[in-house]
Amino acid sequence: MLQTHPKVGVAIALLLSTAMWLYVNKVLAAHQRTEAATRQTPRGNLSDLYPRWLGSRELLLHHRDPYSAEVTREIQMGYYGRPLDPSRPGDPKDQQAFAYPVYVAILLAPTIHLPFEPLRIAFDGLLIAFTATSVWSWMKVMRWTAQFPVLLVAVILVLGSFPAVQGIKLDQLTLLVAGLLSLSAFFLGQGRLLTAGVVLAIATIKPQLVAPLATCLLFWALVDWRRRWPLASGFAATMALLLGVSEIMLPGWLPKFWVALHQYVAYTGGISLIDKLLSTGPGLSGAVAIMAILLVLVWRLRGQEPGTRDFSIVLAKILTATFLLVPGFAPYNQLLLLPAVLLIAREWNCTWRSGSVAKAMLVATVIALGWPWVAATVLTVTALGFSATAAQSAWPVPLYSILAIPLVLLLDLALLSGNAGSFEASEVPQLALDAGKR
Repeated sequence: MLQTHPKVGVAIALLLSTAMWLYVNKVLAAHQRTEAATRQTPRGNLSDLYPRWLGSRELLLHHRDPYSAEVTREIQMGYYGRPLDPSRPGDPKDQQAFAYPVYVAILLAPTIHLPFEPLRIAFDGLLIAFTATSVWSWMKVMRWTAQFPVLLVAVILVLGSFPAVQGIKLDQLTLLVAGLLSLSAFFLGQGRLLTAGVVLAIATIKPQLVAPLATCLLFWALVDWRRRWPLASGFAATMALLLGVSEIMLPGWLPKFWVALHQYVAYTGGISLIDKLLSTGPGLSGAVAIMAILLVLVWRLRGQEPGTRDFSIVLAKILTATFLLVPGFAPYNQLLLLPAVLLIAREWNCTWRSGSVAKAMLVATVIALGWPWVAATVLTVTALGFSATAAQSAWPVPLYSILAIPLVLLLDLALLSGNAGSFEASEVPQLALDAGKR
């Protein structure tokens, strides 16, 4: 369709993306404001960048411990508008403490003298640019020379997906990390292993999102050390630099970060999707099993180089499995699923011709990915043209397929692994280009 009617494809993408942004602003945010007023829940700037920025600012300008209770209280005053009070039932459980490695302050150092609100606007622009560029980067990784209308539709849909919209609205550093991972993979595909390792290390500002991919790529480098040592060396040297500078900035920070991370998981109730599916005990065993399977896949891939079909599929599997393993299943983390979605779209025609099971899986994929856009469109029309109250009461409907998306994509990737596949040009269905969100 995009090859014969590119303007129609772009128009549909713009319609769906606009509907998602309107749903978040006119339905979801309106519902949250109503709920906050009813429950007397505090609402400040609600920016996920703010705790990291203020903690970095206090550390670098005033040499204060960003993990301390005093700094956490000051963060709450900006994030929520006042400190949280455990005696008030309407107050959130999320303490919004500084639960990042200290070296995030190195990245934020150029911003600490800026007022926060202008910084926030600039940061949103950065997240949009990183997210849009990641689409191009992942296409380059999988050697997909897409025509401009295909790339444009992909970018529009990704920026208008629930994961991206939520991440941008919240100023979530996950979008920055997802962009860095795509950049690392791009350099890997270009044979610039040292640079790929450096970027991969910088992405560890959210270590839980990067750990599975970093583990697998370092294992891949280890099994052919003579040719791939620059990847491991770039990663190790950059990590040593980040950790060393962090220790100079805040001696003894690692135990404090470890405590803060565990407290974060406790007060947010953050369990992984695999824990939710299997319960906590079996979930841990399941997580270990998933990592073991990923390492086996990498071992089988030891002779492959970046850019090959098999390598691209394994990268997509690692990042999709990461969503199952990380504590919490915030929709904005689903930007890690982008390479899987692009691969499925890339081989759509070939997969569709491979049998009835494949057809059924692709239909299920379109339903899971397309549902958030369809439901958001209906609720947006309802809110703007009929009843805002009715639309707000149905706010969760676009999120019904969220937990199904990574599971469906993993099945799709298994299907791709079983097929011979082709990296020749194929038409990209609009609704199969991105993962919907929360």
